[in-house]
Amino acid sequence: MNFSEYLLLFGGMGLVTYGPRALPLLYLAHQKMPPGLVDWLGLIPGSILAALLAPLLFCDPQERSLQLDRPELLVALPTLLFALKTRSLGGTVFVGMGLYWLAGFVL
Repeated sequence: MNFSEYLLLFGGMGLVTYGPRALPLLYLAHQKMPPGLVDWLGLIPGSILAALLAPLLFCDPQERSLQLDRPELLVALPTLLFALKTRSLGGTVFVGMGLYWLAGFVL
């Protein structure tokens, strides 16, 4: 492939990647959405985070089994309580890392 074909390929990949994201955003930017839809869309980031974290907290990757005594889960619960109480991102990261470090010594 020559340089112009690579440019065409990268341009096409960019269009395919960002087109489906940009078109609804551009269309809905000037539209009034129903409050129920806005509330539903607000739940998406939390559900994605839960879907990403659940396998890491509850499952052992080598055995592919449910384990409730994993150090990650034991550290995540008090870290979650701290995050809900303080609403501090930096403090939550600091507490979570500190508790995970302590769990490495205790467990």
